[in-house]
Amino acid sequence: MEFINKYKYAIISPSSMGIRLTPTNRQPVHISDTFMMRASSAETNVLSISSALGLSTKVLTAFVSESPIAQLIKQDLLRRNIQFEGKEVKQNGPWGYRHQFNIADSGYGIRAPRVHNDRAGEVGRLLSSKDFNLERIFGEEGVQVLHLSGIVLALSDDTFALCLELVKTAKKYGTKVSFDLNYRSSFWKNREDELREKFREIASLSDILIGNEEDYQLALGICGPAVGGKQLSHVIESFKTMIYNVKEEFPNVELFASTLREVKNANQHQWGAILLNGDEWTVIEPREIQVLDRIGGGDGFVGGLLYGFLKGWSSEKCCQFAWATGALATTVIEDYALPADEAQVWSIWEENARVQR
Repeated sequence: MEFINKYKYAIISPSSMGIRLTPTNRQPVHISDTFMMRASSAETNVLSISSALGLSTKVLTAFVSESPIAQLIKQDLLRRNIQFEGKEVKQNGPWGYRHQFNIADSGYGIRAPRVHNDRAGEVGRLLSSKDFNLERIFGEEGVQVLHLSGIVLALSDDTFALCLELVKTAKKYGTKVSFDLNYRSSFWKNREDELREKFREIASLSDILIGNEEDYQLALGICGPAVGGKQLSHVIESFKTMIYNVKEEFPNVELFASTLREVKNANQHQWGAILLNGDEWTVIEPREIQVLDRIGGGDGFVGGLLYGFLKGWSSEKCCQFAWATGALATTVIEDYALPADEAQVWSIWEENARVQR
């Protein structure tokens, strides 16, 4: 892949935007009285890498009209140079629609992070293909990559229908389709058979498929490694076997990627990655990283990977850059990384933390 100027957008993605509430000073949620509030979504976390580095990105979403939270979200997207398009939905009173809340602490040491999703009345569940002129977006303006997340896919029947229509339109106009499985057990409860069938349908139409060992196994029903406490570097061959199994079932996919993470404690992880492009493997053995907040690390990896391929880099260079943007995201208090430039990312890959003057 190589980014071509005839496309108005390098990447677009559907997303249900919301707010993340995080206690200050890495404290647990239940004893905190001071919180940071920031706009958040997994999909815009991915877009942030390319938007920060000069590529044109756009999120397709929905907003609650006249909501101060919607205004905060729009201002944050503008700050990140992410364009947005979406209908305005009336709140319909205090018990009507709203933007979802993600309430999560960062953990500390042996105390693990905890995430609580509060998504009742979520306006993003109303997302529909009727809300967008897909012929204009793909046919007239042009899109290099459509990026989908399993989070949006699992929100409702309407959001799945939107994702499927996006994929079909993307295929019609030669847009590459990236699918990050993003399995969430709370979303899948009592819906396992239904969602697995839907995820497999989207996966069969994708060009790029991304996940981790749990995503591939739980979302697609593919046999894979039981990591449980083992050193990740000792089970990489099992990861390769898993991805070969995925490739056998989804032969149209061009590129497969999986992050590798071993959690020593909330502040210290082993972070690696594995990538199969055609018949070419790239493996990054897990390396130690220091973690301020792990939320968004996987999204940072995906964002860096897509940026690299849009720039026409080799598989190895793309994977290295993705590893570093994922690591970068874990060093900031926001869910997303906004790299200053490519050089900052490469200094992380090179483990060069010397001061830049």
